[in-house]
Parts: sequence; structure tokens; C-alpha cells
Amino acid sequence: MIDGRAMARALSDRTAADVERLKADGVDPTLAVVLVGADPASDIYVRRKISECRRVGMGSIERRMAADCGEQALLDMIDALNRDPGVHGILVQLPLPAGIDAGRVLDRIAPAKDVDGFHPVNVGRLSTGSQGLVPCTPLGIMMLLDSVIDDYRGLNVVVIGKSNIVGKPVAMLLLEREATVTVTHIETINLPDIARAADVIVAAAGAPHLVRGYWVKPGAVVIDVGISRVVDHDGNSRIVGDCATHELDHARAVTPVPGGVGPMTIACLLSNTVLAAQRSIA
Repeated sequence: MIDGRAMARALSDRTAADVERLKADGVDPTLAVVLVGADPASDIYVRRKISECRRVGMGSIERRMAADCGEQALLDMIDALNRDPGVHGILVQLPLPAGIDAGRVLDRIAPAKDVDGFHPVNVGRLSTGSQGLVPCTPLGIMMLLDSVIDDYRGLNVVVIGKSNIVGKPVAMLLLEREATVTVTHIETINLPDIARAADVIVAAAGAPHLVRGYWVKPGAVVIDVGISRVVDHDGNSRIVGDCATHELDHARAVTPVPGGVGPMTIACLLSNTVLAAQRSIA
């Protein structure tokens, strides 16, 4: 098992040291988190991110807006944060309430403060291998892979899921490392056969236990990005990933769910905020 919690703690410790150096130079790295509405899951995520900011000594600003605030009011809020030199990173917690165009909102964030890496400018920089802010989950996935893989050249990698948040950006990062990447999706034919040829599988489909043991060849590395809550016959609920981990004893390395990709995502968010602060004074 690849211990994502331990790796996230190590990354956060490095981020805390960077924060101290920036503060010594008169810069207080600060993340602004915007939450619209009262979705309980989103509220938990926001509190966790604010708590992690405090743990590494980073400044945080929390902006809460009513679900019926209207799209223009939200855009005006983002404009104000864009103009604020004391804010280095802006994150709008998704999903947004019905009636608000998430794409338009995310595009409004200044690319230099887009610590989620979703702005088209940062997406374009990622696709060309230039210096942008990389989406947090794909960035964390690469760090997890780097802990067990030294050389990606020629490796066959299968990415299951083509989302803009995980699948597509992680595929581009792997291509930069000279891996041979196959991106699969819901319309892919013979997915088990494709997966069995992979040296690395990145499962980001959001389908509980989709990837079974017979899909994975001996010695493969499996990164499980999925997170779903399932209920057993006794009515007990638990969190599971996209992979049937109990069937993967023959894999070289596997990330657990929970405790794998999730902690790295938040740690990379803080790391991106520090990077944005460093670039703001470069």
C-alpha cells in the first residue's frame, strides 16, 4: 500500500517551511475559499482545507454566500479577490447551486491565483508542458507514482475516466514523462483486456470496485482515485474506491481508499498556493 497520508504530511511539512521563508520576506501566503450554499459535504471539505491552512501557518479567507446569491454576485466576489494583492490562491468549492454556470465562474479566477488548475490558461499550459498551476489531484497522483516509479519511459499506462479534473490532466502529465497513455471511458470496448496490458492503472471512474483483480497484471501499479459510499446487506455504510483492493495482492503497489489520493489532493492545494505566492514576487 502506498501511504498517501504519510506522503501528504511530508509535503505539508515542506509547505510549512516554504511559508516560513515567505513570511520572513514579508509575504503571508493566503488562500481564499468560496462556498456557495449549504451543502453538508462541501462544508466539510471547506473546513478541512481551512484547518490545513492553519496547520502549515498559511493565511486563509472564507467567503460564504447564499445559494440564491446569483451568479453575478459570485463573479463580483471573485473579481474582488482577484484584485486583492494579499490573496494568492482562490478556490471555489464545487458543486455550485443550480442556476450558476460553474465554467463561467472558474474562468473568472485569475490564472495566477487558480490553485485548482482549472482555468483554460492553466489547462493550456499543462497541455504544452509549460509553467502553469497543475490540478491538485493529478499532481498528487504523480507524487504517489513517483514514490514507486523511477522511469516512466515506455510504460503502458491506462487511465480509466476522462474527466477534466483528473483523467485528462493526469494523462498529459504522464505523457510528459514519456509514458504511453491510453485514456478510457464509459464507451470503451473490452476495458478489462486494455487494463490487463497496463504497467500502471489510474482508476478515476467513480464506480465502486469497477477494477477487479483479473483486470490487473502481476507487478502493475494501481492508483485508485474513486471514492464512493456503499451500504452492505446489514445496512452498514463504508467508503470504497474504484478498485477491488482485496483482489490486488499480485499488484506491485496500490493506493488505499481512504488514505491514498485524497490527503494528497489537499496537500497539493496548499503547495500550489505557496507556489502562486512565490511567483507573485518573482
